[in-house]
Amino acid sequence: MSENLMIGLTLMIIGMGFVMLFLCIMIAAMFGMSAVVRYLNKIFPEKAEVVEKKKSASKSAAKDDEAVAVALAAIMSKR
Repeated sequence: MSENLMIGLTLMIIGMGFVMLFLCIMIAAMFGMSAVVRYLNKIFPEKAEVVEKKKSASKSAAKDDEAVAVALAAIMSKR
């Protein structure tokens, strides 16, 4: 029985070692890719899109206030 237990523990330790090795390699690869992307972003920066402001925001806000008032009036009349 102790021989089977030792084989099982050995197999478990080897398996956990391989998982740990894989995770360490994956973390190192992610750090490497992050450095490459940072370097490429310095060489080829993305252009930011310019968003124009709408000047009719106050008119739409007034329409929204009116719609809210109408909805509240309808609710109050049903009660």
